[in-house]
Amino acid sequence: MAFTNTEIRYGGVTKGFHWLTALLILTLIPLGLIANWLPYETDAQLAQKAWLFSLHKTLGVTAFFVAVLRILWAISQPKPGLLNADKPAESFAAELVHWLLYAALVIVPLSGWISHAAAAGFAPIWWPFGQDLPLVPKSTNIEHIFGSLHWVATKLLALSVVLHIAGALKHHVIDRDATLRRMLPGEPVIGPLPAQTHSKTPMLAASAIWAVVIAIGTIMGTSSDTAEKAEVALADVASEWAVQDGSISITVVQFGNEVSGSFADWTAAIRFDEAIPSGEVGQVTTTIAIPSLTLGSVTQQAMGADFFDAATYATAVFDAVIRHGVDGFEAAGTLTIKDRSVPMVMPFNLALNGDAAEMRADLTLDRRDFGIGDNVGDEGSLAFAVKVAIKLTALRDTSQ
Repeated sequence: MAFTNTEIRYGGVTKGFHWLTALLILTLIPLGLIANWLPYETDAQLAQKAWLFSLHKTLGVTAFFVAVLRILWAISQPKPGLLNADKPAESFAAELVHWLLYAALVIVPLSGWISHAAAAGFAPIWWPFGQDLPLVPKSTNIEHIFGSLHWVATKLLALSVVLHIAGALKHHVIDRDATLRRMLPGEPVIGPLPAQTHSKTPMLAASAIWAVVIAIGTIMGTSSDTAEKAEVALADVASEWAVQDGSISITVVQFGNEVSGSFADWTAAIRFDEAIPSGEVGQVTTTIAIPSLTLGSVTQQAMGADFFDAATYATAVFDAVIRHGVDGFEAAGTLTIKDRSVPMVMPFNLALNGDAAEMRADLTLDRRDFGIGDNVGDEGSLAFAVKVAIKLTALRDTSQ
């Protein structure tokens, strides 16, 4: 068997790429479905789910590189003619499905890879080259858009595979021609080919279908991100110091990897008088909208009943007095998450410039104190310590 193609036959390299690609696709589709369906209520279940997702991602990246090599090889080779070129409708369908498949072999794994690179989360790709991609920032919006595109694109890939298999079986069982056999080992007898027509219509039709799929995936990703952030609306608060800008970020460690995120919606009612020389100098009440948290690829998991239980407990509240500390100021009070209130003292750095203030605090909490992830007792799966970083700038309301 020759390694290269001819005008009527596929060579050994093309056949090898074809069956390797088929093996990867027929492994990846059920693997992704199973990984998505699996629960993650216990340490063992979470570890199994992460392992399967890592396998899925690793094989997906492999499929992408195989597809690129396959396309480059195909460009360098003559394309064997269709055995049913004298049947316009069938030849059009065959060409259309082939173009759909070639695009899918690039779009499906690449969209999944971009979504993974844009997220900070569990289930790493098993290779030594890191988890990032050039020009792809860590962004929840990008993660959701390409994640949705990956989901929609896999459906078109699966449909194309089914149509491709059905066409091959039709050729083999009904037409009894060599279409399927010439992709198998050996060199079957192939008679003279019918006259071939070369049209760009199947390619243009496939491009139009993929344009629709990409648009649907983009819309789904954008709308899902908007819906998640619109679940809780916090009321305005009266404050002697109006927060101008700030962030409340958290970092967890899952399977040895740091996953960072932040709360988009929170309010702070602050009373503070730096002129008081000792003791209490003010008070602060901070209310955080739990559903506004984005935490990489584990955001949905974090919202679940075993973790923040955002459907039941939509807000967390830190209510404290502000007082002089050993070195600067500290906020001493209680932090309430879910149904648990825990005493907490938070030292913070404060820089004052007239009626403007910049504040920074870094602390570490134990998730077990708040009943978060009680079902995950193995720190190898999810560390107990949660780092919290708070930054804000505020202006004094001089009208009061």
